[in-house]
Amino acid sequence: MESPWMIALLVVVGIALLVFLVLILQYLNLYIQALVSGARVGFPDLIGMRLRKVSPMSIVNARIQATRAGLQISTREMETHFLAGGNVQRVISAMIAAHKAGIDLTWQTATAIDLAGRDILDAVQTSVNPKVIDVPNPTFGQPTIDGVAQDGIQLRVKARVTVRTAINRLVGGATEETVIARVGEGIVNAIGSAEDYKHVLKNPDSISKAVLNKGLDANTAFEILSIDIAEITVGENVGAKLAADRAESDKRRFQAEAEQRRAMAVAQEQENVAKQAENRAAVVLAEAEIPRGIAEAFRSGNLGVMDYYKLKNVQADTQMREAVAGSGNGPKA
Repeated sequence: MESPWMIALLVVVGIALLVFLVLILQYLNLYIQALVSGARVGFPDLIGMRLRKVSPMSIVNARIQATRAGLQISTREMETHFLAGGNVQRVISAMIAAHKAGIDLTWQTATAIDLAGRDILDAVQTSVNPKVIDVPNPTFGQPTIDGVAQDGIQLRVKARVTVRTAINRLVGGATEETVIARVGEGIVNAIGSAEDYKHVLKNPDSISKAVLNKGLDANTAFEILSIDIAEITVGENVGAKLAADRAESDKRRFQAEAEQRRAMAVAQEQENVAKQAENRAAVVLAEAEIPRGIAEAFRSGNLGVMDYYKLKNVQADTQMREAVAGSGNGPKA
């Protein structure tokens, strides 16, 4: 009769064999798939992935794709990127596309771009197949880039910029919005440098050349291949409008100055009227002293009666002459 210890040992061994068999059956398909694809992954690695909460199927499929494409990337590197929150499948697809296109893209660079939040596969595809960016971007609500030539005529421009991704500048490089802003600024500057709007209409490529020579793709994630002017339309005569506004402003200023001078003249006139009234009052006061002086002369004996009458006759004669001169009816020569 078998001892209880022996029975317990057999039970433990049976359970262990059962668990091992379940694990073998669970990962056997993945193991065989990797083995026949030339991307062998051991059973301990598959079990370790499960314990580390890594999807064994994702890692195995990615390793198979990489190996078949001629890329040697270990499962440990893939697991590390997976645990860091990266998209292993997308990185592998991007590296395969770059390898086929002859683009030098290392695992470290690809994973860094992916962890930085950039779409590494789209970046590689854009590097292989350049894309076109509309300037200005219609989604921003601005239909055209508006510039004013030196003759005051406004030109409204739509451009298309062909770019491809610069993989080595993707991490930390500026985005499409920066490229659009720089190209728009360059177009405005090129139009403003033109002496005549007709020259720009006749040679739209002058805008493209001027903008391209500025090196607007510096410190961006893209390389500008070409800038093509899609449309140019003539806008307002900004120079004439500004001149008219300036003339209207000058008119209002001159009117205000004239009104100020008129008000000063009126004030000066009123001040003169007041002075005249003051002088007349002084004359009246002085004339009031004459009778007093005559009376004093009579009392002191300095003025006789005949002298007084002579004075009165002279005054009467003077008043008559003034009356005749004032009426304009004096004797004709």
